[in-house]
Amino acid sequence: MTNLTQRKLWIGLAAGAAALGISASARAAVFVQCPGDTNGDATWTGSETRPANTSCMHITGGDGFVTMADGRQMYNFGFEDVTGTRPADVVLNLARANFVAPTIELQEGNKFYLTLTNVGMVARPDLFDAHSVHFHGFANQAPIFDGVPEPSITPNMGSSLTYFYNLTEPGTYMYHCHFEAAEHIQMGMQGQLFVKPRQDGTPKVFGGRTYTRFVYNDGDGSTGYDKAVALQLTAFDTATHESDLNIQPIDFNSMKTVYPMINGRGYPDTINPGALPPTQFDPYTADTTYQSQKITSLVTLDRGTEGTRLLLRLSNLGVADYYTVTALGLPMKVVGAGARQLRGPSGKDLYYDTSSVTLGGGESAEVMIDTASVSPGTYFLYTRNLNFLSNNQDDYGGLMTEIVVR
Repeated sequence: MTNLTQRKLWIGLAAGAAALGISASARAAVFVQCPGDTNGDATWTGSETRPANTSCMHITGGDGFVTMADGRQMYNFGFEDVTGTRPADVVLNLARANFVAPTIELQEGNKFYLTLTNVGMVARPDLFDAHSVHFHGFANQAPIFDGVPEPSITPNMGSSLTYFYNLTEPGTYMYHCHFEAAEHIQMGMQGQLFVKPRQDGTPKVFGGRTYTRFVYNDGDGSTGYDKAVALQLTAFDTATHESDLNIQPIDFNSMKTVYPMINGRGYPDTINPGALPPTQFDPYTADTTYQSQKITSLVTLDRGTEGTRLLLRLSNLGVADYYTVTALGLPMKVVGAGARQLRGPSGKDLYYDTSSVTLGGGESAEVMIDTASVSPGTYFLYTRNLNFLSNNQDDYGGLMTEIVVR
């Protein structure tokens, strides 16, 4: 079924419901819960009032295509940010699956309402998989909102679920679909999520410099930074994606890293500062202008305008391997891991200097790089697993990007 066919189907169903006298609200498949929002677009405009310390977002779960760094087109599942779109238009938002998913940036102390709408699969209309959102590493989650299918609600195709989170712990997290998790994460339903601390905005002096942005509520400014960049390590297994597209069983035991990536890109696409071009292999959608790989992996720091202390929020949602990364020529200090500040029970800092960081699937770390004493220039962040410096059969690619210090 093509995207155009599905659009006609939705329009036909809506027209039929109208002919029977069914109201728009009664037939709506999309339902957004966001306090103060009256039209269901998860934003506040006009006379709508935003409650204090409240944020909302609306995403969809579906399928689409992305391009690997060697030019190969890959079928994927993914999320799309539709915040600001009215419910009646969300069901037309098909074949728009980002990889990686839109970044979610939150503030400690806020209440967050996240609506997920399952818009179904365009290339696989026979696949009636549910989707969910799992806030990975969030310690105080109500089981019904955890995204794990057994104790939680998982919306089926054409339905929505609003998750509620009371944000009490700052740090670097991640999110992913937990329905048939190994398959759906591998297929691309994964993204970056971080919570900024209450301490943000309060000036603190550390090392002779004043900071207003911090990783944690450290009390002394030791996790202060000038600029932050989130980098998610991940990979695609060719056989899994081709099996899903071709309606074949998946050999989960044989999943492997074929296309290692940072933020959904392999080198040299990692240093493209903008969204990658639309996929051209697209017989399943009438819209071939959609850019599904929006998030760059290029890291830049202008010391004249941005400062000298760079924070890397690193996470790994690859399902097959550990990845070890290094920033050649730059000093790396780990100040947090697993969304927890590295500080002992007595208050002693347990930060450590290192030349590399190793992350398994589902792990995160906050790495501080102080560039005050390094020369301006281009540095490389790359994996020390040399077999992952490739895009399938093409060498000189894979899990690598550039850090440009000006």
